[in-house]
Amino acid sequence: MPGGRLSHQDRLDIAAGLAEGFGYAEIARQLQRPTSTISREVGRNGGAGGYRADHAHYATASRARRRRAVAAEADRRSDDSRRAYVERFAAMMVEGGLPRMASRVLALLYTSDSRTLTAADLVRELRVSPASISKAIGYLERVGMVHREPDPHRRFQHYVIADDVWLKAWEVSARTNFNWAETAAEGVELVGRDTPAGERLAQMAEFFERLSEDMSGGAGFQDCLSVLAALWQADRLLEDELAIKLGWPVERVTDALDYAIKAAGAAASAE
Repeated sequence: MPGGRLSHQDRLDIAAGLAEGFGYAEIARQLQRPTSTISREVGRNGGAGGYRADHAHYATASRARRRRAVAAEADRRSDDSRRAYVERFAAMMVEGGLPRMASRVLALLYTSDSRTLTAADLVRELRVSPASISKAIGYLERVGMVHREPDPHRRFQHYVIADDVWLKAWEVSARTNFNWAETAAEGVELVGRDTPAGERLAQMAEFFERLSEDMSGGAGFQDCLSVLAALWQADRLLEDELAIKLGWPVERVTDALDYAIKAAGAAASAE
């Protein structure tokens, strides 16, 4: 039986069949349609005694337009909500020390259904200039949070979030605090520690130096990570054994070991 929507001519034939006193099954056979299609069509549009072909055709088109309008409005609201979330996500990263445009790009990449986005995608979604995107991508590449992959079919570059992106974000924040500490220490040398300004700068340097050390875990913590990573890579520790001794799920042990290896590698690269 043919499918698809009923045409205007189909509805004229339905009206003619009803006028002749035919049942739904007979009209359905003539139109080569399921009986349920005919019964729903007539039931939605006045019933057997009030069915009018022209009215039914225009009413159906009107309902279809309303459904499309409702769907479009729902899509628009969904897009607006998603954009608002991306901006809130980006604002949180800005508070953590990342530049604003880099934060917006990273937030969009992280919340996108697609694994990658092109520069054109980023320009369209964030509604900014290509130059702004280029600058933000350059920063994110330098700190290792994003990398690019060439399109195998077109001359495009696709941007992909690094697997350890949040570890990278943490390292950027720790470096930012360290830079604050160094800058304040330079100020102490310049104005003298025994001056009011020098005293304020010394307090600032001590605060950010301590904060930077806390975020990076300190030398002792990094040493522990290095030893743990080395033991694991030498196959001297087993996930199941560690899980039993710690009372943890194996998945938690695996995640901790992965973090240790990455963090130890990052610390070695920084040195």
